[in-house]
Amino acid sequence: MIITLLIILYVLSAAGIVISLLINGVRPSKTLAWLLAIFTIPVGGVLLYLLVGRNRRKNKLLQLKGNGASMDTLSIPSDELNVSERYQKIIRLIQKNNNFNASVGNDVVFLKDGGATFKGIFDALDNATDFIHLQYYIFEEGELANRLLEVFQKKTGEGIKIRLIYDGIGSFSLSKSYLKNLKEIGVEVFPFLPFRFGRFLRSVNYRNHRKIIVIDGKVAFTGGINISDKYLKGDETLGNWHDMHLRIEGPAVKDLDLVFLEDWQLVSGQEILPVKRTSSNNGNSNSSIVQIVSTGPDDDFPAIEQTYFSIINSAKNYLYIVNPYIIPGPAILTALDTAAMSGVDVRLLVSENNDSQLVNWSVRSYFENLLRAGVKIYLFPEGFLHSKIIISDDEIASVGTANIDIRSFEQNYEVNAIVYDSEFVKALKEDFLADCNLSNELTFEAHMKRPLWDKLKEGFAKIFSPVL
Repeated sequence: MIITLLIILYVLSAAGIVISLLINGVRPSKTLAWLLAIFTIPVGGVLLYLLVGRNRRKNKLLQLKGNGASMDTLSIPSDELNVSERYQKIIRLIQKNNNFNASVGNDVVFLKDGGATFKGIFDALDNATDFIHLQYYIFEEGELANRLLEVFQKKTGEGIKIRLIYDGIGSFSLSKSYLKNLKEIGVEVFPFLPFRFGRFLRSVNYRNHRKIIVIDGKVAFTGGINISDKYLKGDETLGNWHDMHLRIEGPAVKDLDLVFLEDWQLVSGQEILPVKRTSSNNGNSNSSIVQIVSTGPDDDFPAIEQTYFSIINSAKNYLYIVNPYIIPGPAILTALDTAAMSGVDVRLLVSENNDSQLVNWSVRSYFENLLRAGVKIYLFPEGFLHSKIIISDDEIASVGTANIDIRSFEQNYEVNAIVYDSEFVKALKEDFLADCNLSNELTFEAHMKRPLWDKLKEGFAKIFSPVL
């Protein structure tokens, strides 16, 4: 009797999933793959779909009231900004997706690697007078976490409000004792979708990959660097970890804070009014146009994927990309191929070493196609290169948390800063070319001579690329 009931329950569940796929499926090839999995893998196909296959854009995982759009009286229409028409289209795209306008009067500094980044962060934390907002995908205990605890204790003693979000899976190792210490000194701290058996299938595949710090609504940090000692000391397997972060002052800070506050409302249930945009950058002679773009599985469209796609398609002279996880879907792959074959100098700088062998094989499975199209690929040999950067034509740059893979585009909560500033982009370009000079260029001829065993590993890993 029990077995019969279980079979009936399974059949009803499978039927419900099939109906959902037929109604909500976006790509026929993906829908067909899931249908085959469900019909050919008893039980396992259904469980795998529940873990990684559901369309969150049709069936919202999270519902937020939101804190309102950032279109305030300081916003400037895209056609009035000192930005070429092709990038005004990107500005309008992000506005349509996120309601985040490009803003003038920002001071943006790129911080390379952990030493410069954490020096900038701790200097800014020391000067906090009102509030500190932090969220991280990985928050690991160690020297950095202990130093933060000391700063937090000092600042809460001064009456400063501190709010912290950590991802429930990415920061799974964070101990109860450390969390208790945070709460005892007055830090408000919440996990994002923590591991719970009852909601495991519903939420495990949807992670908050954002890294944001906002201080007093005046200074913000974002980029690829997590709270982990490996960004200062490296690790035994990969050596030094290399990454890029941004320090931002100016009106764009408010938009980063708005991203944080929407996540805060989700995890805490508290709705906090955002700070008003500042209209200047405190007299600093530098003035960058900056636009924040965020994305998540509940958004109507994959905002960062569309932004990357538009930057690639807008490139005329060069397109330089740094990213450890380049596992492009069909649209991005076609855009890269098309740009290179059209005469654009397309270069990818990827880490020769990776923190996951399966991911490494999957990334390399796309090299043959890219090299054949004329894309130049450079393998960075020293340590692990974790940066997520796109720069093009001395006019536009993207620095943030999003990789070039389906997980970042469709499953993770991500945030990037788009900078429309020639001097800033040129500085990033010089840094990129310097790293290329330290790297090994992979030629098509050399890549084609790789062993058959490597090709088999790449082919195997490519099958799993949608869930990596």
